[in-house]
Amino acid sequence: MSNSMIELPVVEPEAVPCCPPLSSAELSGADAVRMAAMFKALGDPVRLRLFSKVASHEGGEACVCDIQDVGVSQPTVSHHLKKLREAGLLTSERRGTWVYYRVEPSALTALAALLDLNR
Repeated sequence: MSNSMIELPVVEPEAVPCCPPLSSAELSGADAVRMAAMFKALGDPVRLRLFSKVASHEGGEACVCDIQDVGVSQPTVSHHLKKLREAGLLTSERRGTWVYYRVEPSALTALAALLDLNR
């Protein structure tokens, strides 16, 4: 028996866009509400920075302790992260005393698909 290990690739679940690109079809009322909530959440500079910090963090997830330096107090960071979670842009997982955040892949797919004017 060999002690060698085989490294398997990490497979992300396929994210399905919620709606067609803006240039190909009209948005339904429900899709417009969902997408507006995402854009509204990203419309705040602190939230956009936090989202960017999580998205670009090594390993695809970030501990709140690693991303909280955005020029506002810790309670304000928590408030903004909550808004990003409520908009469906981030997921979170508590590990001990820290919370780790990850970008929701389906949210990125939905935003990208909506703005894809080349389809």
